Amino acid sequence: MYISYDYYRIFYYVARYGSITHAAKLLLNSQPNLTRAIKTLESELGCPLFIRNNRGMALTSEGERLFDRVAVAMENIEAGEAEIIASRNMEKGSVYVAASELALHCALLPVLKAYRAQHPGVRLKISNHSTPQAIDAIKNGAADIAVVTTPTVQSAVVEEKTIRSFRETAVCSAAFSALTGRRVGFEELLRFPIISLGTQTKSYELYSQFFAEEGLRFQPDIEAATADQILPMVRADLGVGFVPQEFLAGAQDVSVIETEKPLPEREIRIVKRKGQPLSIAAKELERQLLHRMDRA
Repeated sequence: MYISYDYYRIFYYVARYGSITHAAKLLLNSQPNLTRAIKTLESELGCPLFIRNNRGMALTSEGERLFDRVAVAMENIEAGEAEIIASRNMEKGSVYVAASELALHCALLPVLKAYRAQHPGVRLKISNHSTPQAIDAIKNGAADIAVVTTPTVQSAVVEEKTIRSFRETAVCSAAFSALTGRRVGFEELLRFPIISLGTQTKSYELYSQFFAEEGLRFQPDIEAATADQILPMVRADLGVGFVPQEFLAGAQDVSVIETEKPLPEREIRIVKRKGQPLSIAAKELERQLLHRMDRA
């Protein structure tokens, strides 16, 4: 047996307010249409649902049992509709962002601060991933958008938009003061202990290729698990590290090494799945990230 959802919706409103007239006004429908729908529903179920009297529409015992079930469903449906409408108005909603660590610090955090202030009802979930992991999260639908640093992993199912470009800076502690106050060539720089992200990361791949083009072998002495670990290791006199300028704010116990050539340029990009529309909340976050690029 198939009975239209509209019949149950009409039944719910008539039963709730005990009046076809009142229900018709709320549903923006005519009384004859509602009367026909109730009669059809009673015919399909094979029992009367209402007792009609001068005071309106009273439920029969069968009608009361049906109303108990239909009311739960209708209230859940209406609550769901209200949540969707609220999320479209940025009053609620959620955004899941897969972010690489450098992208988080250099692009995402400043935008999230403003975004959160403007839309406090939106629930944010931020995961810390490597670039390949973040792109996998987009491909398998686990994240709405990813914010990552290049080099990225090319895929036919995702699209990328550049937020901004940046270069990392070589830094050291006072223990390596011989490298400061002058321009240092890469060959000399690599004679000192180097701190880098691990061999499985895109950052390691980038620097390996960059130094290979200079005719040099990139062979770090210390591998850090995350970018956040590099600066503390530099402070601990363990070697030379490469970090974005944003990491150096307030860092008075490290020195910048001026290299004869700049370190490789990198980009921070938004990655999303092709052909998959973003929610209103995710689309607004994307807009703010791209707007930040326009102001840079």
